[in-house]
This record gives sequence, C-alpha cells and structure tokens, in this order.
Amino acid sequence: MSETPKFTVIDRRKIKAEEEQESAKATAHEPGTATAGAVHPPETGGGPRLVVSESKDAGGSGPAAAQAPGSVSDRAAQPELPPAPTAEESREQKSAYDASAQRLEDLVRAQNPGVGAQPPVGFEHLVQQFYVSAMIQMGAGTQEGERPRVDILGARTTIDLLGVLAEKTKGNLTAAEDQTLQTILFEVRMAFLELTSMISLQGVQPPPPPPPGKR
Repeated sequence: MSETPKFTVIDRRKIKAEEEQESAKATAHEPGTATAGAVHPPETGGGPRLVVSESKDAGGSGPAAAQAPGSVSDRAAQPELPPAPTAEESREQKSAYDASAQRLEDLVRAQNPGVGAQPPVGFEHLVQQFYVSAMIQMGAGTQEGERPRVDILGARTTIDLLGVLAEKTKGNLTAAEDQTLQTILFEVRMAFLELTSMISLQGVQPPPPPPPGKR
C-alpha cells in the first residue's frame, strides 16, 4: 500500500509581500538612484558619496541673502569716499589757507583803508548764516512791490540742518552759543509754520465767483 502524498499549503501573499520589500530595498541601494529631497554631487570616482540636502538660500545665493542689509550689492550701491587726509596734510593745508586768507584781507584793506580787520569767524556766524538763508528762502527781504519768491522745500532743508547742528553740538556749546542757536531755531521754525499755514489756507479757498453776466 503506497503512502498518501502530503501537501503543504503556501501563502503566496506573504511571499509576494516579502519579495516586494526586498525589491524596494535593492532599488533604494542601487547606484545612481535619486531620492526625493536629496541632491547628489557629481560623481568623482568610486567609494561612498555624501548626500546633502541643500536649501536654495544656502551660501547666500537666494533672494533673501541678496537683499540682506550690508550685502555686497548694498555696499556696491553706496559711493566710495576718498581716503581721509593725514594729520600732516591737514596742517599744511590749514597753514596755506590761513596765509591766502591773510593776503586777501591785506589786499582789501589796502584798497579800502577805512575798513578795519575782520573779526574771526565763530559759531554764531555759522548759526546766523543758516538763519539768513532760511528767511530768504521763505521770502524775507523782498523789495516792496515785488512778488516774494518762496522756496519752501529749501527752507525746510535749511531748518532741518539747524536741527542737526543743535543735536550734534549738544553739550559742547557755551551758554551764549546754545542760547543763540535755540533762539534762531525757534524763530525759523515759527516762520515756517506761519508760511505753511498761509499756503494751506490759500490752497483750500474756493475759486472767486464769475463776473456778472457770465453765469
């Protein structure tokens, strides 16, 4: 009597799943296979290769790096200042300037004997120069019967320069110098406010009515 053959039931689904996993592993380890999100450097020979994921802005090559403050493009856009003179050059130039100014004053006094020596220029002369410039730009000094010529934007710049001067010299002035500066700055700002108020009022006034018979 022959033996009854034995049969073994094999689950093909399990084998197929294992085969797919092995195939996926082999594909992932194959040379030259690209993976998502990774950047491969060019091949330079055999051996292991390092796969590095780089962002677009790495190394300062992205738009954000190009617009960052102090970048190369910002520095290139700024004008380059000439080198500052040395202390010796400044002394020599100052001596030459003083000598030239003295020769000019001697020439003027020779032609006008009644003119005395000019007083040395001080801080108050600088402040007064800004004051005169601002007032002329706001129409002061116009001859009677002439229409004032107003440079309101230029006046604003001159007044702002006086403000910068007051800020940068704070704590370095004598009491008289500081009083002169603050008084002049107050006066030119007040004149500016009055002038701009007049300009605003003239700008909002309604147009004059038409003459009779032309309605």
